This record gives sequence, C-alpha cells and structure tokens, in this order.
Amino acid sequence: MAVPKKKTSKAKGRSRRAANWVLNLPARSVCPHCNQAKLPHVVCPNCGWYKGRQAVEID
Repeated sequence: MAVPKKKTSKAKGRSRRAANWVLNLPARSVCPHCNQAKLPHVVCPNCGWYKGRQAVEID
C-alpha cells in the first residue's frame, strides 16, 4: 500500500476541497423574436414568446 512521504499542508487539502464549490452560471440563449438574453426552454421575460408563438401576454 502506498504511503505519502510528506504531510499534506492545510492549504493544499483545503484548496482541493474548495475546487468543488465553484458555482456555474445558468446557460443563456437569445430570443429569436426580440434578440434579448433568456434562459433556454423558458418563455422570454421581455416579449413573452416561446417556440415561435406568443405564450404569455406582456404589457
């Protein structure tokens, strides 16, 4: 069985654990109707269009 030659420092171990805490930003797509950024597979909050039709009435 392999045995480490040196003690792993606190910084090394903590940085290894901290690498898994990274938060990813949600994906973005462009609305084909108004060209605004929106979440994919969601009605556009700016114009209310989804899949080539007006799904929600926006005032």
